[in-house]
Amino acid sequence: MSFYEAVDPLFASYVLGNAPVKKLATGFDWVEGPVWFGDANCLLFSDIPNNRIMRWTPGEGLTTYRNPSNYSNGHTRDQQGRLISCEHGTRRVTRTEWDGTVTVIADQFEGKRLNSPNDVVVRSDGSIWFTDPHYGITSNYEGHQSEEELPCNVYRVDSTDLSITADVTDMGCPNGLAFSPDESLLYLADTGRVDDPGAKKGMRVYDVDGNATSGGRAFHTINPGASDGFRLDTDGNIWSSAADGVHCISPSGDLLGKILVPELVSNVCFGGRSKHVLFITATTSLYSIALRRQGVQHP
Repeated sequence: MSFYEAVDPLFASYVLGNAPVKKLATGFDWVEGPVWFGDANCLLFSDIPNNRIMRWTPGEGLTTYRNPSNYSNGHTRDQQGRLISCEHGTRRVTRTEWDGTVTVIADQFEGKRLNSPNDVVVRSDGSIWFTDPHYGITSNYEGHQSEEELPCNVYRVDSTDLSITADVTDMGCPNGLAFSPDESLLYLADTGRVDDPGAKKGMRVYDVDGNATSGGRAFHTINPGASDGFRLDTDGNIWSSAADGVHCISPSGDLLGKILVPELVSNVCFGGRSKHVLFITATTSLYSIALRRQGVQHP
């Protein structure tokens, strides 16, 4: 059985026939939020229900980076290379400084507590953009069950004064997010509310002008499953989680092909020495595959 499925012949040029999908580590409950640290040659990712952040290092394997992690979910790095994390348990976004101390970036909006920050990206201007669905407070599995105080929005945090703005407010439950290579577009995944089984799910794209987004429109619907987390390559292709693996979607919204993974995929990131390795978090395991692609790194 092949490890990939090409829907468009172009996709066959993106994969390497002798570079298989590799299982790097397993035994987790629900893994998420992979982020590559090239200067430390390691990958960090969340094992959310077990309240820890794990570290995987080539040639060395698995160690624990932070325990407890406040039920951290998504991660990224800022312009100074510091870790930015979304924490379900404390309902906040934090920054880990180089000395190990933790700075709170955002934990409320207009005097009300955030829901459960989920995924995060940093733009080249230093602004921090994150999604705030309700998944981490709907039960005690990935955080602490609690009531919502705010709608499920997408927020932007200013890099200088840490002021917070609700930038996208027209989604049911925003989840994954990423910018296009030139940052003129913001892609967002809507995975629907837990209390609305019939909610429409899909990826949307927004125009970005300065600090403002506009023109939200349908972009692509993952099948099977739904888009949870995703990242882009340097040509603007979107590599998204799906129920059967990772789907590669063109900038025009067409499915190009699939990397087949034997578990439900939650998120991905590019890393490795040339940003050509796609790291994949999928239910209980961490996977990787080397590609003929390079990932966009923001910032």
